[in-house]
Amino acid sequence: MSPEVLKLETVEDEETGYWSTKHYADFIRAVKTREQTIAPAHVALRSATPGWLGQIAMLTGRKLRWDPVKEEILGDDEASRLLSRRMRSPFQL
Repeated sequence: MSPEVLKLETVEDEETGYWSTKHYADFIRAVKTREQTIAPAHVALRSATPGWLGQIAMLTGRKLRWDPVKEEILGDDEASRLLSRRMRSPFQL
């Protein structure tokens, strides 16, 4: 990987001054220290959702209607099923 790309992956939190070069390493650090990650989970979810919805729209070949409050696809059961995977036994949510 080029040094220019590595520079683009760094993140600095202006409020705390915390510096992170990799979100994976930051997650492991947070698990070990029981501190918060630099990117809160709700921010990560909201950041990833448009990509997931775009992929589901491509797979189904249809436009989607998304309810951001309920976090669900409206009026399309097939597309809604693609929001999760069937879990292996004995795991369940």
